[in-house]
Amino acid sequence: MSTQGERTLKRLESLQTDRSNVSNTWQDVAHYCLPRKAYVTRTRTPGEKFDADVYDSTAMQSALVLAAGLHSYLTNPASKWFSLRLQDTELMQSKAVKEWLVVAENKIYSILNGSNFPQQIHEVYLDLSVFGTSCLYEEEDEKDILRFYCRPIGEIFIAEDDRERVDTIYRKFMMTAIQAWNRWGDKAGQLVSKAIEAKDYDKKIDFVHVVEPRYVYNPQKKNSKNMPWSSTYWEITQKHKISESGYQEFPFFVPRFNKNSGEVYGTSPAMVSYADIKMLNQMSYTIIRAAQKIVDPPLMLPHDGYLLPIKLGPAALNFKLNSALGNIEKVEPLVTHGNVPVGMEMENVRRDIIKRNFFVDLFLVLADQKNMTATEVMQRVEEKMLILAPTLGRLMSELLDPIIGRSFSILLRKGIIPPPPGDLSNKGYVIEYTSPLARAQRLEEMKSISNAITVISGIAQGIPTVLDKIDGDKLVDDIADLYGVAPDLILDSNEVKKIREARAEMQKGQLQMAMMMQGAQAANTGAQALKTMKDANRPTEGGK
Repeated sequence: MSTQGERTLKRLESLQTDRSNVSNTWQDVAHYCLPRKAYVTRTRTPGEKFDADVYDSTAMQSALVLAAGLHSYLTNPASKWFSLRLQDTELMQSKAVKEWLVVAENKIYSILNGSNFPQQIHEVYLDLSVFGTSCLYEEEDEKDILRFYCRPIGEIFIAEDDRERVDTIYRKFMMTAIQAWNRWGDKAGQLVSKAIEAKDYDKKIDFVHVVEPRYVYNPQKKNSKNMPWSSTYWEITQKHKISESGYQEFPFFVPRFNKNSGEVYGTSPAMVSYADIKMLNQMSYTIIRAAQKIVDPPLMLPHDGYLLPIKLGPAALNFKLNSALGNIEKVEPLVTHGNVPVGMEMENVRRDIIKRNFFVDLFLVLADQKNMTATEVMQRVEEKMLILAPTLGRLMSELLDPIIGRSFSILLRKGIIPPPPGDLSNKGYVIEYTSPLARAQRLEEMKSISNAITVISGIAQGIPTVLDKIDGDKLVDDIADLYGVAPDLILDSNEVKKIREARAEMQKGQLQMAMMMQGAQAANTGAQALKTMKDANRPTEGGK
């Protein structure tokens, strides 16, 4: 085995050891919150029934609401949820640059929505809500142009760079011999070849895909072995390297819901709620048993004394001595005096805590905003957004920014996005998010603007000159941006300038016309007055 192979497999073992405690936590929370993915530390056979000791689905439903809420209000395929801008504000005044950016946005939206991105991003959000860490892989595809895969969290082992950005992925997975043969042929190694020769097509074999920075390469060469990111596949058992290639951009996106300092893997609402989830599950089990005892209580039957042990389950039968109760032969229930309403009230308290931890109340507010005014929505969402804001910022920087950036680069290389007008190669661009959640983050800014306008309007009634301090055009642009108004509904500075110049010319013409009319009227009045004076001074016929 080569030195590279030894280093690769040794690091895989190290990363597996580092993740061992996290893996146990993932298995535990998935057991109660996402049973279909509860096979992190154990192997699940397809079609196997989920564990039967889960008695309450509040955590499952809350995880689904959080995932659906993030999908609907952050990356909804039915509406535009981001726009592109250049950092250079002067270049952004160019109509050609604006039109090119709009074309780029539309192409990215079209390709993403035409691929499997909407389905896979929902799985990402679901993993985030339960495991606190997720992994999405993006590759070029001949049919869909772009293709996405949400990798099972149990397959992923990660490492960060010095800036706490995930830059290394070790993905350990299994394939059957025939799958490996169809993908790599005889390059898959002797273990696969022997299985194919023995017609053992369904033999499971372990592989690992490693993507990490390539520190030594020639950027002038355009082949796959001289790209910034190295990609290698290994067959683990015989430590055989199958292939080596590369990527221009890091193809894995690994967002964390929240992350503790000094740790690599994230934390989730399910982890925060884990104690309440387990307690609620035990409460539900106890209350179910208590209700069964009330509806179908255990019975006491006459016999020659009680026969131990006493059975307390619903419909249980207990026998007693006749002499113990004065030879009473009747059958009667064994009353246990359980208080189901109190238990249900305690359950509801736990349910509310779990729902708040999963931000269920926030997404219900956003869903019900049609029945509320903008002010009511602002007030109800503001406090909740303060809690979710750090997570949204992390999702944008660790998930959405890299997805848009890599998609943009791939489409530009393929010629699907046309070349930019002029030389914009060294001009950085920024991504502005326009989804409802992104706008909700800026509600405080809108509130500040609204309050300022109200105060200034009151002052202007006594001191009108204070309005000279307000840039009305900038104010309209900012408000339109906060409310997500379509850019084509707001005129740019040049168009507004033309309108104002035309209005000024019109007003100037009207003023000149008014002055001419006023002058003509004055001249006419003067001529009439002169004529009157002349008529008054003309001697009459009787005065000769």
